[in-house]
Formats: sequence, structure tokens, C-alpha cells
Amino acid sequence: MNPAAAQADSVPEPLAASLPRWRSAAAARLPEGARPAHFEEIGSVHATGDGIADIRGLAGARLGELLRLSGDRMGYAASLNADSIACVLLDDSAGVAVGDAVHRTGDIVRVPVGEALLGRVVDPLGRPLDGRGPIASTERLPAERPAPSVLDRALVQQQVHTGTLAVDALFPLGRGQRELLIGDRGTGKTAIAVDAVLAQKDSELICVYICVGQPSESAAAVVAAIENLGAPERCIVVVAGGSDAPGLQWLAPFAGFSMAEWFRDRGRHALVVVDDLTQHAATHRELALLMQQPPGREAYPGDIFHVHARLLERAAMLSPERGGGSLTALPVACTEAGNLSAYIPTNLISITDGQIALNARQFELGQLPAVDTGLSVSRIGGKTQAPLMRGAVAQLRLAYAQFLELEGFARFGTELDERVQAQIARGRLIRAALGQPHLAPQNPALQVALMIALQAGLLDAGGPQALPAKLLQLGDAIAADANLAAALRTRGKVPAGLQERLRTQLAQVLGEPTMAVV
Repeated sequence: MNPAAAQADSVPEPLAASLPRWRSAAAARLPEGARPAHFEEIGSVHATGDGIADIRGLAGARLGELLRLSGDRMGYAASLNADSIACVLLDDSAGVAVGDAVHRTGDIVRVPVGEALLGRVVDPLGRPLDGRGPIASTERLPAERPAPSVLDRALVQQQVHTGTLAVDALFPLGRGQRELLIGDRGTGKTAIAVDAVLAQKDSELICVYICVGQPSESAAAVVAAIENLGAPERCIVVVAGGSDAPGLQWLAPFAGFSMAEWFRDRGRHALVVVDDLTQHAATHRELALLMQQPPGREAYPGDIFHVHARLLERAAMLSPERGGGSLTALPVACTEAGNLSAYIPTNLISITDGQIALNARQFELGQLPAVDTGLSVSRIGGKTQAPLMRGAVAQLRLAYAQFLELEGFARFGTELDERVQAQIARGRLIRAALGQPHLAPQNPALQVALMIALQAGLLDAGGPQALPAKLLQLGDAIAADANLAAALRTRGKVPAGLQERLRTQLAQVLGEPTMAVV
């Protein structure tokens, strides 16, 4: 007997009657469930440690490709060898074990961008760190993007107000510029950077503050200052702390620049602070040595200059054809015992458009901010300074430089004539006027008023001791008189007689006679 017929005879009659209908329905549904053949390369972890995983079995992986490890941990291919891949982990390596499967993603490292990031504290991958829930961002950009070409750039013509008088008056910063903040550890570099962010409270600039390898207390202090004194709704804080994976610390500056470029490419203006690139260079050296790349000067690999150059070159003022947006960079770098000739400081100085050097000796003496006027320079920002401010500080620069020279001779106890004593007294007044406390950025109108009053000799009476009270008088007068504030904010060509009228008006505020100082 036929087995199939015997099997059909064994099926109950009701079920046998439904079999043809079931077969036809199943045959009709088969195309819906059909799946094409899928090929996937799966590698494995051969060794792991110190934020690096040695991957075998991914012959088709590309340099910089994002790889997925067990537990949804991510890494990227940083070095391709003949039979292995050096994968820099972007998550804690404690959960990565030898033999774990590794999958290719076919993509590169991308970070979320857009309005949803404003007001948030995130890690370099865009994951929230502020406990305020997920970030509703649908757009992502590569962490590493090419810098705008020369033809896509425009002249730097607008000033970025930092709120620090010593910077805005003597070494102004322009939109699209790269200005390095450099000095020994603990000399106030972060203070100037934070004040620059706080000074944008009444401007349209988007601020991105990037903490690289900093203690969690330092990052928390920056976030608290922005929330209490700044405009957090226009700020993004990217944190890769010292306890985070080295890969995250390396990625942080590039991710922060991409977040800022999203606004720049839409015709808006952004300010990026990277605190600091010395720690970033140390992280790059650590990863390079673990991947057995040949060391060079001070054990840094030879590509460290290129790494920082391709990062900072992304700061630019775009041409009107590209939307006219700008990205301004304020990178921070540390020196050892004031040694500007070390490898990383010299690299960064040659990449940027100027530097604000901080002096440890001035900091110890309480001369804050401790800006070293002899070593600081802004190569292109001077063209962005308002003509009213430029005219007010032109003679003060020379007077202050002469004072610093004379002060050095005065320490030897030599007898000084009256003219030299007057120069020293005036230099001390200028130094006192340039000083200001942390977290107290000055508005542009007050800065111009202070410089005009100083140039006209309206602050000489009483010396440096009377300066705080006169500063309060100027601030109250500017707040009460909208016309005076508008005149002090003049950025175009100075009308005839305006400066003289301002001197007379400020003299009335301070109760001092107007007198020109040579």
C-alpha cells in the first residue's frame, strides 16, 4: 500500500477536508516570508586591555569603521594590520572578554546633532549625562568632517565678546578665529573660557563646551556656572571625564565640533571651547603606543600635529554663499613651568591664529586674570575690534608695556625721577583696570567706557584703591542711560566729536575734570 495514501487515510475526515485549503493559503503566504541570503563578517576578540581590543576575522573592515561588540559596546577600527584590527573601545572594556563576537556596522562614528542638544550635558556619542531623559535628535553627522575650503571662507570681521577686558581690549577675538588659551596648570585658563561662554548670555552665539579628561568636579563646576549665570538654553556641554574610556576622550573634541558645525552650516554662529588639548594629546599618545605605533618627539606619534590641525581647521567664517555662519574655537593647552617651546604647545601655537598666554607668577601675586601681555597675541582679531575701543587702547598698550619694563628696574631700589614714578603709578592703574574677578564678565559698553575714562585720566584720582567704586558708578550710569550705552556700543566709523562728548559725559558721571593723558 502507498505510504502517502495510508497517511491520508489516517487523517480524520474534518481535517482531511481542510488540508487543501490550508495548503493553498500557506503557498500564497510563502513569498511574504521569503528572505534573501545574508552575508555577514563576524570576528572575535583575540586580546583586550587598556581601552584597546585586538580583533581577528574581519578582513573586510575599513579604517575608522564602527564595530559592535558584545553587550552593545561600540568601538572603531583605528589601525588595520595584516591579520588583525586594533579597535579603540568607546565603552568600558571591563565587559569585553576574549572570544566575544564582533560585528561590522558598515558605518563610521556619527554623533547626534540639532536643536535637541541645546541645554543638555552629553558624552561624545550624544548619550545624556544630565538625567533628563533621552535626546530626541533624528539627525547625525560624522564625528570627523573635512574643514571648509579656502574658497568657502570669508574674512573675519566680527568680534566675539569674551567679557574679559584684558582680552577684548588688547587681544580681541574674531568670529571664525582660533585663539589658544595656554599657561601652567591652575593659572585661570578655564576661568577665561567659562567667562567667554557666560558673556554670550545676551548674544546669538551657540556655545559648545568640551571637557576632555577633566575631573568630574571641574565639569560639574562648569555646568553649574552656565546654568546659574549664563544661557544654558543655547549651550551644549560634552563631557569625557578622566575616568571614561580613552576612546571617548579622544573622540570628544571631534564630536563637539560636529555638534557646533550643524549650527554653523545653517548660517548661525557658534563658539567651541576645548578643555584641554594637552590631555587630548596625552590620550592620543597612550592609544598610539598601545597600538604599537612608532613614537617620536616626547614619545608622541608623528601624526599628533595632523590630528590637532584637522580639528582646529574646522573653525571658520563661512562665505555668504555658504550661509555666512561661523565657528570660533578657544582651545586650552597646559604648559610645564611656562615652557612654551614644548612639543604640543609649539604645535598648537603654529596651528592657531594667536594665543592668550597666562603667567603663573602674576597669578601667584593675585593679578587676575593673569594674562601675559608680552607673550599674548591675536593675529587677526584686531581687525574686528570696534574703532571706539581701538582708539581708546592704542596708547594704553604702549604705556603698559613701558610700565612693565620700568617696574623691573624699580625692584632694584634705584632712585627714580618724578616722570618715571608717574609712569609707574599710571601703569599700576592700568593693571588694576584690566583686573576682574572670575564669573563676572563685563559687557562691551562698560569696557569701552572704562578704557575711555582711563585714557582721559578720569580714573587717576584715588589710584587703584578707588577703581572699584568708580567702576560701579560707570556701570550704573550705563544701565540708566540708553543713549550713552548705545553710543559706547558704536561699531562703525566713529562720528566726529563722539569721543570727546563721551569723555565729557563720563567725567560728569565720575565727578572728575576732563584731562588728556599723554
